[in-house]
Amino acid sequence: MTIAEAYAVCRTIAQREAKNFYYSFRVLPEHKRNAMCAVYAFMRRADDISDDETMPVQQRREVMAQWLAAWREARRSGASDDPVFLALNDTQTRFAIADALLEELVQGTTMDLEPRPQSENELQTFATFEELYRYCYLVASVVGLVCIRIFGYTDARAEKLAEETGIAFQLTNILRDVKEDAERGRIYLPLDLLHEFGVSVDRVEMLAGGAAMETKERVMLDALGSRAERYYSSADRLLPLIDPDSRAALWVLVEIYHRLLHKIAKADSDVFSERISVSTPAKMAILGQGVLMTLRNRVAS
Repeated sequence: MTIAEAYAVCRTIAQREAKNFYYSFRVLPEHKRNAMCAVYAFMRRADDISDDETMPVQQRREVMAQWLAAWREARRSGASDDPVFLALNDTQTRFAIADALLEELVQGTTMDLEPRPQSENELQTFATFEELYRYCYLVASVVGLVCIRIFGYTDARAEKLAEETGIAFQLTNILRDVKEDAERGRIYLPLDLLHEFGVSVDRVEMLAGGAAMETKERVMLDALGSRAERYYSSADRLLPLIDPDSRAALWVLVEIYHRLLHKIAKADSDVFSERISVSTPAKMAILGQGVLMTLRNRVAS
């Protein structure tokens, strides 16, 4: 299989699965778009193994270990029959993406497969926001650190800003998915936040099951949304540090996620009645603005 064919496979995966991410890929130069698709395809496979509930957790751990060993061998040898590994090898070489970053990314994905302290009703939880931050760093900030290597930057401040932008995205995801996560036995809302507002993990389960929200629960979720909002300010400062040909891609991604957070706030943090999302027409409008931004940047350069 050629490198071009391997990238074509990754583009197909990204186009089918990436949703919000793929909108941002479309305004990148082709070589950067291909690289983003390769990274996404790698992430997607790790997520799919972790989330495959047709297998017991122990089997998922074993499959993940085998897949990770195959990737490490592909990195060592420089050859692979797996198109994702083949394209990713090329991407890592082109954009100087260290294996350590991708190892951290997989570490974040596999956190959901590892035993964690359980609440009284056996739901998986995080005790503190600091613990949640570490999880968000591994599953989202690391992605940001990989992305800025593809986007291009020279100012070292970009790394911390990319980390915090990833936190903003993941907190937004956590807010949107509270109901679905609780149904799967996971509560990503940290226990110290729940306790601060007098909300129990049992109550979160009841809300996921259809109980009516009370004011304290809306205020609690709004407090987490306010934290996410503060981290979005890092995205504003990151944008001008990114190479001009990639700024539109980052802007599109930030705009979609930030708009999702705004929709959650507009719904008075009711993430239980229905799943909140940014509509496809709205995403296409954002993409259109990104295309115009790309054209302006090309003219300016």
